[in-house]
Amino acid sequence: MLINAELLLQYQRCKRRPFLDTHSDRTLRDKPTDLLIKLQQDKIIHQKSILKSKSHIRPNYHAGNWRAGANATWELMQQGVDCIYQGVLVANFSDIEWYSLPIPPDLASLNSTDSEINSLEKLQVSINENLVNSATKIFQNYHNSDNLNSQTQSNFSSSLEKTVEIISNNPFISNLNNNQTTTQANTPIGQEYTLISCPDLLIKQPGKSKFGDWTYIPASIELGKRPKQEYQVAVAYHAQVLGIVQEVQPTTAWLILRGKDSGYPVDLRRWMFQMQQILREYVQTLTNENAPEVFISRQKCSLCHWYSTCHEVAKKQQHLSLLPGVTPVRYTQLQTLDITSPESLANTNPIDLENLPGFDALVAPKIVMQAKSIVENRPFLLPNLIQKPEIDETDLDVGYVSLSSLRPNQIAARDIHLPSQIELYFDIEAQPDLNLNYLLGVLVVDKQAKTEQFYSFLAENIDEEEFVWQQFLHLVNQYPDAPIYHFCIYEFDTVKRLAKLYRTPYSVVLPVLSRFVDVYEELITSVTLPIESYALKAIAKWLGFEWRDSEASGAKCIYWYDQWLQTGDRTLLEIIQRYNEDDCRATRSVKEWLVEFIKNNK
Repeated sequence: MLINAELLLQYQRCKRRPFLDTHSDRTLRDKPTDLLIKLQQDKIIHQKSILKSKSHIRPNYHAGNWRAGANATWELMQQGVDCIYQGVLVANFSDIEWYSLPIPPDLASLNSTDSEINSLEKLQVSINENLVNSATKIFQNYHNSDNLNSQTQSNFSSSLEKTVEIISNNPFISNLNNNQTTTQANTPIGQEYTLISCPDLLIKQPGKSKFGDWTYIPASIELGKRPKQEYQVAVAYHAQVLGIVQEVQPTTAWLILRGKDSGYPVDLRRWMFQMQQILREYVQTLTNENAPEVFISRQKCSLCHWYSTCHEVAKKQQHLSLLPGVTPVRYTQLQTLDITSPESLANTNPIDLENLPGFDALVAPKIVMQAKSIVENRPFLLPNLIQKPEIDETDLDVGYVSLSSLRPNQIAARDIHLPSQIELYFDIEAQPDLNLNYLLGVLVVDKQAKTEQFYSFLAENIDEEEFVWQQFLHLVNQYPDAPIYHFCIYEFDTVKRLAKLYRTPYSVVLPVLSRFVDVYEELITSVTLPIESYALKAIAKWLGFEWRDSEASGAKCIYWYDQWLQTGDRTLLEIIQRYNEDDCRATRSVKEWLVEFIKNNK
């Protein structure tokens, strides 16, 4: 059985996915979403921006033939090539030298976790300066070089369809069960588990190895901006296999992250032990007859090709992870009390949960009420559990306000229940990789005149964002007394960002922000609904609202706007504008239902 870094990386995110990748019928997998395809394209573009050098060489092998790739890489390493791109390394699981201690004594004081890393320097400990300097020079050469070699240019000239083909043909993601029979004598294969490693780069360093007076260190090019644990564990895996191949372990490895001018050194003395522990656990999981327990976490699961399969399993099991608010930590605690179904949770006394990890006097009753909503298939009005913080009016003094840190509860918020002659409903579409808010949509509802007018302020390119921002301000300032309803805090934070970016005076932006009303926040602190998610689309659809383009979503809009920039197809902009208007109207639908429900049930 073959193991690679991608499987190990995915195992850290979800123990179930790599098991299904290895043992299940691939025809059951979901098709790649548009957003996933875009992310893969973005990673290729990121690699292209890094690989601006004439000095690297890619082994010559056909996609899927990892044995040929391993032999070609071996030959380049024997030749002492300075930098190898997409090399293939192969080793036996039984060849691993296992670590018995996680961190040497001189690193014992390093207490930070990945979620707490605020500075890259925290992990840059005791790394050989010669290795760092020589590798840094290579990375700087990449950034200073103007052209890619012809080999690399051909690797990145694919269209959207070619991107999907590249993903599906990657020998270390989709073709691990390739049954090639031709092998070279120098490629260690067989036994129960074979380790396949395909680091983005193998960088030559001075030292002693089986190849001569040089060694190699691995580097991974990642689309993320932070050195996440899964990235560092994956590159430690590359270092492990590389050490077996060249018969000397690298002392460091590199991550090349998006938005960084140089590589990030990974201290293998810290991460090798953790990688080995995860690898052992993963191998043990593969030997089990059944897949690990399903757990639906939409933020993590939404891009997974097994989402539909796992969601169907969870629905049949009535799995508690389908309930909003049931996190992995809370789920574990509920299991200790033998609470394994929505019915048993609905019948639980919240007091029995309050002191458990992940719960408190506010969370416990809300989760129990959520279970009751699911079991009885109806909404419930929450008791006054959550008290909104009182507003300190001195916060509105310009001298006390920091726009970037301003929070909604620092501004005199509008009461969602107070009637208003004119109401504004606001929604934004953004392109995260460009840090661009390209569409500010506002629905103006005049109840007295019984009119509705939608305004779509659209930036067709990044240079038009400021003009769109000024159009938005001009419109909302025509209705100085109208509440501005939105769904989730994103709109509030984005207005702050745009105001700061384009130097909008406090006297202009603060009155606008003071009129914002977050319908999502009002809803989740007031009611529970018989739904799996409190996303706008899930709530509005439960109320009977339908989007005109049924397949449209925020993720698809990211993909469509990217395609608009590439193709100039205006029909894509029209679809996005319709979706944005429907989001505004859906927000209105939720707001009006919420006000009416509370009025009738208080």
